[in-house]
Amino acid sequence: MDSVHLPRRLLLAGIGSAAVATATGCDSHRATSVTPTTTPRSSPTSHGGATTPRPSRTTRGGDAALRRKIASLLVVGFRGTRVTANDWIVKAIKGGLGGVILFDQDQETRTVRNIESPRQVSALVKALKDASPGRLIVSIDQEGGRISRLNPSNGFPATRSEADIGAENSAPATREWARGLVADLTRVGVNVNYAPVVDLNINPQSRAIGKLGRSFSANPAVVVSNATEEIQAHRAAAVKTNLKHFPGLGSAAGNTDFEIVDVTDTWREIELEPFQRLIQAGFADSIMAAHILNRKLDPTHPASLSTATVTGLLRGRLGWQGPVVSDDMQAAAISRRYPAADAVALALQADLDLLVFANQQVYNPHVVEQTLDTIVNLVHTGRLSEDRIEQSVARVDTLRPKH
Repeated sequence: MDSVHLPRRLLLAGIGSAAVATATGCDSHRATSVTPTTTPRSSPTSHGGATTPRPSRTTRGGDAALRRKIASLLVVGFRGTRVTANDWIVKAIKGGLGGVILFDQDQETRTVRNIESPRQVSALVKALKDASPGRLIVSIDQEGGRISRLNPSNGFPATRSEADIGAENSAPATREWARGLVADLTRVGVNVNYAPVVDLNINPQSRAIGKLGRSFSANPAVVVSNATEEIQAHRAAAVKTNLKHFPGLGSAAGNTDFEIVDVTDTWREIELEPFQRLIQAGFADSIMAAHILNRKLDPTHPASLSTATVTGLLRGRLGWQGPVVSDDMQAAAISRRYPAADAVALALQADLDLLVFANQQVYNPHVVEQTLDTIVNLVHTGRLSEDRIEQSVARVDTLRPKH
């Protein structure tokens, strides 16, 4: 159907179906079940405390093969406009890292991070791809307007915002705008764009969406029609897209990058409509789970760590079976509430596939190895099945370039 209206009983049914699946599912489903730790420092995933370790489980092909599978599910940010064979990011890519994310500015140092000029970033991307034994995801946030990593400061054209495009709401104008975005991406070798934003502009004063001009409109029909044009332009150039931020960030007052954001009292069911309509029309390549806390959907966990929201609502009621991508796993909305290992465990339990570590809120050159250790430990202790890892590998492979 063209519109979505999920009464509370259906929302609760989605939550209930996720809970039942966790409690009564098959062995592999039970293996993925994680109970959030009340004392994280002594949890098995935190590598600390005096808990008795669970029996270690063997893995097919050994731990080296398992680590490569897990590495393929990570996208990581790094510093540098050029790379050498000795750089940690290159070593991680050679070890099977799934992808990288590029930024224009480094949040901590306020200096140039990865992008100085079209020629420079093209050479950087080529070097990264050449280091990869597989098909590397090279990703970016190129939404248009203020959220554009390729911009006039580094030699790229200025771009209009989604808000401007939605206000005009002209298919030919949107098509031309989207083709301009895509031309910049293909010029430098980016193959995944974390766009379009399909949040509804419910709160024009939102520090995350409205005030930054990141939403096409408060009208779902306008959002869907313009997002469709944008996605088609990306697909024509073999660039994958990402619908964000599920289940809807447009009513949020705050920004999850910098604070814990609760939309329980402001979120509306209509915010699901763009996601549902684009999924049903076949215009979703991937979907990003937001870090917002929405107690209407899950009383405890933010959407990105919520089985009820991702497995029950997104995959269950809305029927999405493709890749689900995390927002930045180091964002304040997550790091202020969860130890890193617990957040990773909960994200995978919730049925996320691709975990993004921007390395902007904190800069951690060891994040790949630490995350691999965490997830391998989850498999060894029976809290996560290898089948579950392989399911995510298959989903994420649909985002990779063909060559």
